[in-house]
Amino acid sequence: MFYTKNVPGWERILRIVMGIMGLAFAAMNWNTSAMMTGIGIMAAMLAVTGLIGFCPMCAMVGRKLDKGK
Repeated sequence: MFYTKNVPGWERILRIVMGIMGLAFAAMNWNTSAMMTGIGIMAAMLAVTGLIGFCPMCAMVGRKLDKGK
């Protein structure tokens, strides 16, 4: 693996659920404004980070999983 997972299990589930909800919202309102494109992209990134367990932004600030617990 090229990365170390830095998102705990409960947060991964939350990210996946919120990402799917955001994608559904953007899909329902796609033709109403250009902002829905941005919401769709952000929701997709949220779901992907939940699926792979790695968040680049969390890595930038030095977040690591606590392996002792």
